[in-house]
Amino acid sequence: MADERELAETQQRHWQDTYAAHPGMYGGEPSEPAVHAARVFRTAGARDVLELGAGHGRDALFFAREGFTVQATDFSPVGLEQLRDAARARGVDARVTTVVHDVREPLPLPDASVDAVFAHMLLCMALSTEEIHALAGEVRRVLRPGGVFVYTVRHTGDAHYEAGTAHGDDIFEHGGFAVHFFGRELVDALADGWILDEIHAFEEGGLPRRLWRVTQTLPR
Repeated sequence: MADERELAETQQRHWQDTYAAHPGMYGGEPSEPAVHAARVFRTAGARDVLELGAGHGRDALFFAREGFTVQATDFSPVGLEQLRDAARARGVDARVTTVVHDVREPLPLPDASVDAVFAHMLLCMALSTEEIHALAGEVRRVLRPGGVFVYTVRHTGDAHYEAGTAHGDDIFEHGGFAVHFFGRELVDALADGWILDEIHAFEEGGLPRRLWRVTQTLPR
């Protein structure tokens, strides 16, 4: 437990330093998973979106431009400050709220209070399997019946799996970033009690990183 806390604190400092050194490091264009999620959310009739691990906000800003009300959380105050500045500059700040939050803690939202949840590579951060399950339970709690959860994770077919420093529980650290690589059994376990709509394999970045984009719906 002490090792898990130390790793979490180290990762938080690392992300803080990275966002401070490289403002807007992922650029201003939305990720492909966010573009997909916006279509899915619109089809489902969603109006408000919770983004977990929003960082400096390229996807949160995209959702706001698409007309959604967005609640963006991240454990980096630096990233969220960049998000708020960008939202004001783009004239969408009325549709974006930010909250500094560590997903190891319960989500700061009431039960059944949002229509959709989006998380791009957040669940595969340095979280234990137990913490990932707890987070999925929190997502289920805050979603309204019929709500949609779209998330992406790096999986065990990725080139960095079993590379770098091993922390146990399929967590490996490479270049200062610790990643929990998902096997298919973990995806299936997180979908227990949900409607599993899609598992889409894709690649991102120059390595390339190999990911799954998972779309699942809470039954009504």
